[in-house]
Amino acid sequence: MTKVIVYIGLGSNLATPEAQIKEARQAINVLNAVQERAFSSLYRSPPMGPQDQPDYVNAVMAIKTDLPALELLRSLQKIELDHGRVRKDERWGARTLDLDILLYGEQVINLPDLIVPHYGLTKRAFVLYPLQEIAPILQVPGLGNISALVQDCPLGGLVRLA
Repeated sequence: MTKVIVYIGLGSNLATPEAQIKEARQAINVLNAVQERAFSSLYRSPPMGPQDQPDYVNAVMAIKTDLPALELLRSLQKIELDHGRVRKDERWGARTLDLDILLYGEQVINLPDLIVPHYGLTKRAFVLYPLQEIAPILQVPGLGNISALVQDCPLGGLVRLA
């Protein structure tokens, strides 16, 4: 299989979120067949779901890999579990670590376990702004240019951290 550029969204709002993101970055970097290409700044954002939880810290990471998409997904899910992630039925609840495959090369994937481009990509400032930071001329398959997508997405409380 040829190597593809994959963009991964990282998020945390429990158990020292900035440290969780940094540790997840290191864990992704030690996966077989993964080479980091870029890593965005950290961003703080209000939670999407219930507001009775801490703000999130988010980032986007670009990697180059020849791992199949589902194999990469399983590896990311293991990293989440290793960092104390508990999967609940509640959507958008607090979590120690959330790792999402945002884009997998130029592929459009629609499987029960994986939808790429990520289904919420165009509506989430905490994804679009860090993604534009590391890939300012990116064409999102089926959705258009990253700059146009950012223009249509208000910040909604997103703050870039120093």
